[in-house]
Amino acid sequence: MTDYTPLVSDFYGYGEALADREKAVLADLRDYLERDVRPIVDDYWERAEFPTQIVKPLADLKLFAMPWEETRPFENSAMFRGWVALELARVDASVATFVGVQNGLAMGSISVGGDETQRKEWLPKLASADLIGAFGLTEPLSGSDSAQGLRTVARKEGDEWVINGSKRWIGNATWSDITVVWAKDAADGQVKGFIVPTSTPGYTATKIERKQSLRIVQNADITLEDVRVPESHRLQNANSFRDTAKVLRLTRAEVAWAAVGNAIGAYEAALKYTGERVQFGKPIASHQLVQNMLVKALGNITASLGMVIRVSQLLDEGKQTDEHAALAKAYATSAMRESVGLCREALGGNGIVLDHGVARHMADAEAIYSYEGTREMNTLIVGRRITGKPAFV
Repeated sequence: MTDYTPLVSDFYGYGEALADREKAVLADLRDYLERDVRPIVDDYWERAEFPTQIVKPLADLKLFAMPWEETRPFENSAMFRGWVALELARVDASVATFVGVQNGLAMGSISVGGDETQRKEWLPKLASADLIGAFGLTEPLSGSDSAQGLRTVARKEGDEWVINGSKRWIGNATWSDITVVWAKDAADGQVKGFIVPTSTPGYTATKIERKQSLRIVQNADITLEDVRVPESHRLQNANSFRDTAKVLRLTRAEVAWAAVGNAIGAYEAALKYTGERVQFGKPIASHQLVQNMLVKALGNITASLGMVIRVSQLLDEGKQTDEHAALAKAYATSAMRESVGLCREALGGNGIVLDHGVARHMADAEAIYSYEGTREMNTLIVGRRITGKPAFV
């Protein structure tokens, strides 16, 4: 077991509030990431490939099992689970995204929307990574308006459902074993969830090429042509988009945590580089303008940490709302975007190459900023709450 060491970027010592067992797991996770993941991620990012060899070690650390009653190895806090996302994104945001899809979106859909039989059948297989999951909500013509604009349709025929439609930007989907597909019921127009084995006839996933952000994540376009699944694969407790939104509320807050981790990764790389890079006869960290950049980035990180920690506490207290998660996601990702830009600037020209640890975080920030609800959509969710007036188009 590895000893837990506070991050240099945890300026206010927030991590000290974690339980001892939580700290121990985070220490083991950080040790694995630094030893086996950090040395390889730049090459995988450049090739836009996923290092599948890391999946089993992450499963052995019980990362996929932590959130859910059926699989968790010990009682743990939402703050701890958020800190897991932070530690992952601090090394690589694509790896954090993979874990978030597996244990948040895919397993979360089954935990929130499935009945007891479905949870017992599917969650342990996903927790052990015997199965890889994906989450199919976004469509080519429906992103922010998923609640109303979903075009994928499921039609009941006897004891089966026939699904037709398409999905886009689906993480893990090129190699997932199952995908939770959200579709409108042709009978009542309500959004419902379906566990679709990717070997099902009519299911096709095509990798999205030429991405310049989160390149390690294997996003796919999915086509569903008369895909048939049994009634037992319909999530029995997911009967409208309100149930879909329950999943997104949980994962949106952890995306905010990942944004903080991504900013920390850039900040720590910039802090190291500026302490070593000599110009005008001294390290550039001794220059006022460089210190200004670093302090702004650290301030953003520290403020964002305070926000995401409180949102996690609200979740554990049963008080977290959509608006709480939306504000955290909107603020933390905006602050991350500014921070990684400052860190890139501190490195000058060297900030745009992978060799110095900032460029990948800067590029990946753009995807984190946009997925799981854009800043604009999350702003409107909060704006509706504080003014009592909806401003959606």
